[in-house]
Amino acid sequence: MKVVVYAMCKNEEQFADRWMDSMGEADRVVVLDTGSTDNTVERLRARGADVTVETISPWRFDTARNRSLALVPQDADICVCTDLDEVFHPGWRAQLERAWKEGASQATYRYTWSFNPDGSEGVVFWIEKIHARHGYRWVHPVHEVLEWVGEGAPGRKVVAEGVQLDHHPDRNKSRGQYLPLLELSVREAPEDDRNVHYLGREYMYKGRWDDCIRTLTRHLAMPSATWRDERAASMRYIARSYAMKGERRLARDWYLRAIAEAPHLREPYMDLARLLYEDGEWDGVLYFTGCALNITVRPRTYICEAAPWGSLPYDLRAIAFYRTGRYEEALSSARHALELEPENERLAGNVIQIQKKVEEEKGKYK
Repeated sequence: MKVVVYAMCKNEEQFADRWMDSMGEADRVVVLDTGSTDNTVERLRARGADVTVETISPWRFDTARNRSLALVPQDADICVCTDLDEVFHPGWRAQLERAWKEGASQATYRYTWSFNPDGSEGVVFWIEKIHARHGYRWVHPVHEVLEWVGEGAPGRKVVAEGVQLDHHPDRNKSRGQYLPLLELSVREAPEDDRNVHYLGREYMYKGRWDDCIRTLTRHLAMPSATWRDERAASMRYIARSYAMKGERRLARDWYLRAIAEAPHLREPYMDLARLLYEDGEWDGVLYFTGCALNITVRPRTYICEAAPWGSLPYDLRAIAFYRTGRYEEALSSARHALELEPENERLAGNVIQIQKKVEEEKGKYK
């Protein structure tokens, strides 16, 4: 099979060599440069990429993504869409070809979107930006997704086990363009529930609490908004907005609604546990962190966040046990938290402090 990687970029010279090293398993690499002023174009061409330079105005991610797809040769069998701040683990092509059975037209694979300060994985989910050459196009000005526009139904979506893509972004890059593009996206497709959810989330990121509540309340009322994981996320963001407005009772109510909507996710339980932690309601912290820890299968969707699957549940439990005088349980939880984040000095200090308290308590009964 002929495998072609395609991408778009601007001023990403710092990533060019690393990216080309990773994409070298493809038969060809094509790139749309949208106006770099550094040496990105020269660096990529020196490494063997076919680079086309064009200006996209007005800027839209879907327009740029579709233009980069147009650079892929017509005889390509598999198109692999990545960004220059992403890196495949070696051997990805062989794993992809192994999964790409007859009749396949799209592949889903594991994606690490963020990493924790200690280098461990943060947010992990599965994406599907590998696809057949014909029948697909990108849609939406931002948070663009693939849409099937070919004749008949698309081919099968295969799971490419073993294909791992890591995201190592430039944290200094602005995301200021996201909000106006999301607002445009909702104006263009007002009945697209996904766009409305993303817009409400962006308002939350910007601290526009009332706009977040209004937008996500609308999302929940949309007939097409049926995915429980995303509905629960909207409820959580509404709760967070109410908490930031000082309306903590409403925040609790919305977190409870999120739990009821998606009881299979750790995130709603942990959000409520954190709210109760702030209020010093220790038994509630223990109950909801316990509910979270009872969920042992990590979902493959982007809704899955890093903290609930890291040290946080055990960390909160350690503090809650300590505050309620259950020092042995506190020590066990603190040790669990430290095992998951061994470089964290605060967690290490907690273990030492709680150990001393356990020994003091034992000394009272000698």
